[in-house]
Amino acid sequence: MESVVIYDSMFAYKNRPSSAPSQLTTQYSQPFTLLHYPYIIQYPLQPIEMPHTPISPAILYFGTPVAILSSENEDGTSNLAPMSSVWWLGHRCMLGLDASSKTPQNILRTKECVINLPSSDMVDHVNALALTTGSDPVSASKQERNYEFVKDKWTRANLTPLPSSLIQPHRILECPVQMECELTMTHPMLQDLFGTSGPLYALEMRVVKIWVRDELRMDWYDNRIDPDKWQPMIMSFQELYGLEGRKLGLSKLGGVREEKYRGLAEVDDVKTAEKFGADALA
Repeated sequence: MESVVIYDSMFAYKNRPSSAPSQLTTQYSQPFTLLHYPYIIQYPLQPIEMPHTPISPAILYFGTPVAILSSENEDGTSNLAPMSSVWWLGHRCMLGLDASSKTPQNILRTKECVINLPSSDMVDHVNALALTTGSDPVSASKQERNYEFVKDKWTRANLTPLPSSLIQPHRILECPVQMECELTMTHPMLQDLFGTSGPLYALEMRVVKIWVRDELRMDWYDNRIDPDKWQPMIMSFQELYGLEGRKLGLSKLGGVREEKYRGLAEVDDVKTAEKFGADALA
C-alpha cells in the first residue's frame, strides 16, 4: 500500500471548509483516477494532458438550418426575417426569437407564420435580408449592430410571394421547402433573470401544411424527402455553410462582431456565479 499526497494548490474542492488542511495524504491499495483541469491524475501516477479548455463564447450557434419566416404586418403587408434558432419534433417546431423584433410581434398577434427553408444556393437572398428589420423605429440594440428598417423585403431580397392555402402569410417561391404554421404555445425565455418580460421568446408552432419541390421527393414514396437531394443552408457562428462542410460565401451577418451579443451571456454568467461561485466562470 502506497501514499499519494494531493496538495490544495493543485486541486479545488467544492464547499471545502476553511479549516481543511492544505494537503491531504491518503493511502491507496487500488488504482484510481482523479479529474482536474488540465490533467487527469491516475494512480499509479500517469498525468495525461486534457484536450479541452473552458471558454465563454458570446453566442452558441453550433449549427442549425437557416429559415426565412414570413409573417403578416398590421396593414396586411409581409415581413420576412432570416433566422436559425429553429428545430423540429414531429410536426411541431420551436422558434427562438428576439421579443422586440417585428416577427414575434406579428406571430403573437396573428398566431401564424410560414417557415421557408432556403437551399444552400440562396446566400444572396439571405444576405439581402440580414441586418434588416420590419420595426420602425429600429431598436437601440439593432442600431448598434447596423440594422436598418425595410418595409418591402420582397423587393430587397428579390423574392416572390406565393399564397398559402391555410393561413394568411405568404410562402416564398424560391425556397424549396415551405411550412405553413400556427402558434400553439409561447414561452418567454430568461424569466429566471428578467421576470415575465424576458427579452427572448421560444414559440411552439404546429406545422399544418408542408410544401416541397418535386425534385426533393424520394423516389417511390409519396411523403418522404430524399436527404441526398435536399441541400439546406446551415448557420454556424454567424457564417453560412452547406452540408458538404465548406463555407458558402460571405455572410453579411458574420460582419457583426460576436461580442455585440455578449449582453445576454453576461446576465447568465451572473446567475452561474451566484449559484456556483465566481471560480465557475474561470
